[in-house]
Amino acid sequence: MKLKDRVAIISGAAAGIGLATAKLFLEEGAKVAICDISAEKIAQAAQDLSSLGTVRPFVVNIADKQQVTEMVEAVAKEFGRIDILINNAGITKDAQFYKMTDEQFDAVINVNLRGNFLMTKAVVPYMMEQKYGKIVHCASVSAYNGNFGQSNYAASKAAIMGMTRVQAKELGKYGINVNAIAPGSIMTDMYAAVPEEVKQAKLAKIPLRRYGDPRETAQLYAFLASDESSYVTAQTITIDGGFN
Repeated sequence: MKLKDRVAIISGAAAGIGLATAKLFLEEGAKVAICDISAEKIAQAAQDLSSLGTVRPFVVNIADKQQVTEMVEAVAKEFGRIDILINNAGITKDAQFYKMTDEQFDAVINVNLRGNFLMTKAVVPYMMEQKYGKIVHCASVSAYNGNFGQSNYAASKAAIMGMTRVQAKELGKYGINVNAIAPGSIMTDMYAAVPEEVKQAKLAKIPLRRYGDPRETAQLYAFLASDESSYVTAQTITIDGGFN
């Protein structure tokens, strides 16, 4: 088991890629703290995962510093260390740039960028002290392609790529690896709700001619969270079937 006895925090873990990642990490022997803004969904996720190993659910708005701090302190107190942070949580509030409201822009930046900043800043002292840590952010191919109607989302994900490189340079001397993944079209429940004609048009542009599965993305997270990637840092790895 590549993550045996590692302590991991995974945000946005109530569904989709985050839930698949929590499941895989537990199967690989990790002790996992999962968080989401929805109390009902994160409780259900924890129940579904409980037979696989040690899992602790937290209801957290990752854009709220106090909530993030309290969760991280609770995890560190119970397990004595924090080895892995998976900054998976993210939201979209799409609109064409000239129609986008301040509220739509701020909401996405607050969760996708500020949330990542707060989560990372909260765990780093523990990782620095133990001279070990794996931090993996979730960027997006939207940062490369500039998906229509996603000025806020693309900006947040491009910023994450930049933040990844800076954090890797600053934290490397403490034995901390910092990387990001950039998923393309992954068939989550959210993506399944996209109109069929839109999905088919997108599918035609993917060289592998299929959508990604959440578990495939989870496997990339697991690689970057494990010692198999011990000499990989400051990278953003795309997982999109060749679309980008």
